[in-house]
Order: sequence, then structure tokens, then C-alpha cells
Amino acid sequence: MAHGETQHPMVARRSDALTGTIRVPGDKSISHRSLIFGTLAVGRTEVEGLLEAEDVLNTMAAMRALGATITHHAGPGGRVSIDGVGVGALSEPDRVLDMGNSGTAARLLVGLVATHPITTFFTGDASLVKRPMARVTDPLSRMGASFHSRRGELGTGRLPMMVEGAELAVPIEYRLPVASAQVKSAIMLAGLNTPGETTVIEAVPTRDHTENMLRHFGAAPTITTDSDGATRITVTGQQELVAADIKVPTDPSSA
Repeated sequence: MAHGETQHPMVARRSDALTGTIRVPGDKSISHRSLIFGTLAVGRTEVEGLLEAEDVLNTMAAMRALGATITHHAGPGGRVSIDGVGVGALSEPDRVLDMGNSGTAARLLVGLVATHPITTFFTGDASLVKRPMARVTDPLSRMGASFHSRRGELGTGRLPMMVEGAELAVPIEYRLPVASAQVKSAIMLAGLNTPGETTVIEAVPTRDHTENMLRHFGAAPTITTDSDGATRITVTGQQELVAADIKVPTDPSSA
């Protein structure tokens, strides 16, 4: 301040209230499953609140390649219409399915195609191709699928991977050696197009998104508790899933 200048007090005035609306993103795991189960259902499934993230959009592209007709509506709200093909009616993709960075999508879709008589190629980004897939491919091999990878021996390895789905899938009873909702879900999805009953046993409970989706689409699994406290989840194969609308719950952690 120059010599002789008069000092003036600084006045802070109250501003107007901050108002607005925040839209919390949809849950990623349920968004993936909404697209998968909408594809497997007969009829049209309307989805609201789908997470419009790259991982989920990759799954959407994959389900289109497998035969679903999916309309992604413009505007906010994550609105999607899915015209499903039904269990057992997946088409053989005419291109490689790129799962980006999503281990969830990769493992679930490998399980999905493992019991369909089609050949499917999967890849991912630089991070995903470093992740091992053996925990998924081991039980699916027992169901009749074959796996070939440049990065490992037959039946193991990493992406890029070719999956040859079983011509005649075999139901299994499989105890998870390590708790994993992804592995459990992959086996359950494979069980949907397998005659008979496919059972997954988990000593430690994991997220039950897939079980809840099956109930929502009219094919509830049977869930019992063994004498040792383990949970036994049984899927009856080759049931018809009926289209059902979904409102994806929000996930504040991703806001």
C-alpha cells in the first residue's frame, strides 16, 4: 500500500446456496450381468441406470456379437433395451471380443460361451492379458470346453484366448478352492446351457449378484448349507429365462 492511502475493510458477503442434482453411477457388476442375462432371456429386457463406462460398453458390444439386439438410448439415465436370444442360442462371433480392462467381464463371458457349441476369441488390454485365467478354465474344462492361449499351455494361460465351447456339456459339482464371485458366476453361467444340475460349493460366501439375477429372470438356483457350513448353489440347466426389466442400483463408491 502506498504511503498515505486510506485502508478499506474487506467485506465478505454470503453467496447464494449451492444447489443441483447429482446422478450416482450404476453398479458395475450388476450392469455387466444385466446385459448378459438380458441376452439369455426370451423377450425384451429394459434396463435403467446402466453404468456407461468403458468396461460395460465392451460387454454390450460382446453381447451384440453373440446375437443380442441392444438399443442404447441417448440421454442420461443409462437406458438400454435388450432383445434376447434365449439360453442355448448364442451366435458364434465374427470378431474377437475385446474385454478391455475388465476381469469380471472376461471371466463371466468365458463361462457363458463355454457350454455353447461355438468358437470364441477373447482379448483385453495390456493389464488384462497379464491376469491368469486358470481358476476359471479348470472347472470349465471339466464341463467339456477347450481353451487355447498363446501365453500358456492348453487349458490354462491368459488372454488372448480361444474358447471352443462344449458340444455336449457335462454338469459338475465344484468346490471353490478360493472364494471368488467371478469364478462362481462363470460356472453358474456355464451351467445354464448344461443338461442336469451344476453345483458350486463355497466355504466362504461371496457376492450373490448372479443368484439374484437368476431369481429375477425366473430360474432361481437351489441354495442349501452343508454340514460343514459351506454353501451349495445348484443351477438346473436349460431352463428358459423370461425377460424382466432391471433398475440398476447406484454405487456411491464410483461417484
